[in-house]
Amino acid sequence: MKFYSIAIDGPAASGKSTAAKGVSKALGFLYVDTGAMYRALTLHMINLSLDCKSAADASIALKTFDVSEDRNGHVFLNGEDVTSRVREMDVSSLVSYACAHLEVREKCVAIQREMAKHDSVVMDGRDIGTVVLKDATLKIFQVASVEARAQRRYLENQSRGIASSLDEIKADIETRDYIDSHRANSPLCQAEDAILLDTSEMTIDEEIKKIIELFNEKKGR
Repeated sequence: MKFYSIAIDGPAASGKSTAAKGVSKALGFLYVDTGAMYRALTLHMINLSLDCKSAADASIALKTFDVSEDRNGHVFLNGEDVTSRVREMDVSSLVSYACAHLEVREKCVAIQREMAKHDSVVMDGRDIGTVVLKDATLKIFQVASVEARAQRRYLENQSRGIASSLDEIKADIETRDYIDSHRANSPLCQAEDAILLDTSEMTIDEEIKKIIELFNEKKGR
């Protein structure tokens, strides 16, 4: 049986996860929220009172770190459902530091690649097309203006009942953009064979439709 893979990369809050979920549902593929894995590790370090900027502390955390996801979009940290908790601001403000460590990335990438061996998948993140799934059927590099991304994250937080301010989210996004693009291990960048998709003026339904169209074109070649 042939398995397909769609890699959606891009900066924080560019709508990758929402689009990926919609595409996976429409195509019947497994959605893998790679960002949630790194968020779970960040939460684990917070719970252990460890420094997310320290590679040594990250190594300590990995020894007792177990993460899993189900087909309903739930994220589990050592058996506990942390789906909502990993989206809160204290985790968001530290995740770019925690996920920059080489040992952390190697651990999570291994998990992600194993999942893609057994199912057709849609994955979103920062380095899916460049590192995790270099041979993905379709690679998308999804971008949007900082203003559009901040507004989306603000509305998303409201829908989840998470208190936040628009200015705080915008500042966090700008900081994460810099960290993600300048880190030594798997920095955020567009794969040479990825298709650039600017979603600043697109609705989520338009994003999903466009990605499915691009996938069908690639699959048919």
